Amino acid sequence: MPIDLVANVAIAGVLTGLVYGLMALGLSVIFGVVRVVNFAHGEMMTIAMYATVLLFSAWQVDPFLAAPVVAAAFFALGYLLQAGLINPFITRPEHSQFMLLVAVAIIMVNGLLMSFGPSARNVQVDYQLESWALGPILFDKARVYSAGMAIATSVLLFAFFRFTLTGKAIRACADNWLGAKVVGLDVKRYYALTFGIGSACVAVAGCVMILLVDVTPVLGPSYTLLAFVIVIVGGLGSMGGALLGGVLIGVSEALAGLFITPSAKSMFSFGLLILVLLFRPQGLLGKKA
Repeated sequence: MPIDLVANVAIAGVLTGLVYGLMALGLSVIFGVVRVVNFAHGEMMTIAMYATVLLFSAWQVDPFLAAPVVAAAFFALGYLLQAGLINPFITRPEHSQFMLLVAVAIIMVNGLLMSFGPSARNVQVDYQLESWALGPILFDKARVYSAGMAIATSVLLFAFFRFTLTGKAIRACADNWLGAKVVGLDVKRYYALTFGIGSACVAVAGCVMILLVDVTPVLGPSYTLLAFVIVIVGGLGSMGGALLGGVLIGVSEALAGLFITPSAKSMFSFGLLILVLLFRPQGLLGKKA
């Protein structure tokens, strides 16, 4: 196997993995604060991908320009979903939360099927066919731009949680929700803000993911499962772990497609998951309970 071919595939896997990491980052943030697993996470990203397709087909809006608009809409959607539907289930058993969010996911998938049908949709922009060359190494422009958007969004999120008063209040709710209530924080409001932020992250991931893959209504469950694998590999509740897990999964999928067959990429992802669970069950960057 030529080494330059392996290097090209690995680099493409890293760039795609950063987008995976942004997708999983939203799930990790929601679980880390609200302690609710969003089983409709991939379905929300699929809706964001369709929203990007609609904006492009109607007004030729580039996916990167559409990302802030779609993210703002998804922030509002996530806020309302948490405040109006999920908050009453926060103190209920986990199986109740599971059934609620699975029902939301099923509604989303079937709503997309009724609205758009089963056919695949995509976005065609000029730079999807362009790349930069560094010797024998090629950098696909669409993947580089998508990875750059993922990194920029992640940095903004890290800065928000570390340096803003709202971010610090959300972290306080995550560390000790009872203590946060005692000192006067509106925990339910901060939970809704967190769900909105996680939804905005997955919306940005969806806007750039449409440059890499075609979208169909039934794509959501596979991305929900992929997000779970990534956050478990990286560490539940760890923001840095989500990005690291995304890169590892992206590279493993790319190399599996090269050395074996593209249909085997999921086998490698789950193999990595099994290894992490065996030797570091808290995840690569997770903390022991």
